Amino acid sequence: MMKVTSFFVLAALLIAGCSQNKSLGSKVKEPFSGNKYESNDRYFRGVGKGESKDQNISESKADLQAKKELAQQMNTNIKAVTDQYLSETEVNKASEINDKFESLIREVTNTSLADMRKIGQEQYIKEETYTTYVAYEIHKKDMFRYLKKQAKLNKQLNEFDRKKIEEILDEEIKKAESLGE
Repeated sequence: MMKVTSFFVLAALLIAGCSQNKSLGSKVKEPFSGNKYESNDRYFRGVGKGESKDQNISESKADLQAKKELAQQMNTNIKAVTDQYLSETEVNKASEINDKFESLIREVTNTSLADMRKIGQEQYIKEETYTTYVAYEIHKKDMFRYLKKQAKLNKQLNEFDRKKIEEILDEEIKKAESLGE
């Protein structure tokens, strides 16, 4: 009797486990997924997907989504770097410098992303709907160099703020270069 009861309990658990997986649906592997297309110590990477009845609009949507992802990663990364740097150096005007640095980053990402390379694009059509996937990457050291150049050109920064921002960027460039090619 105990064996029969154990068998039914085991069978019920297996059936419950299988039904839970079905409720989630089938796992989908889209193009440009996996760690080759994820940001790491050397690269910011972004992947986008766009769908439309119009092929060009599909491409534009994918492009925009990938670039938006890159900009968000850069903002998050640089905010963390500046917070850490400014807390370690105990600068009295830390929040003011941080705000100016974030403003510089927004300005740069709103105009252009430095040294952005398209590392892949695939397009599919199904039932008259185009689906486009695109992947971009930016080498971190190149982006930090570009930000440093923009900081030097920015007339709104005073000399103290510019110097602090350049120190932060020099440190990040040094880290990125130490990883080698």
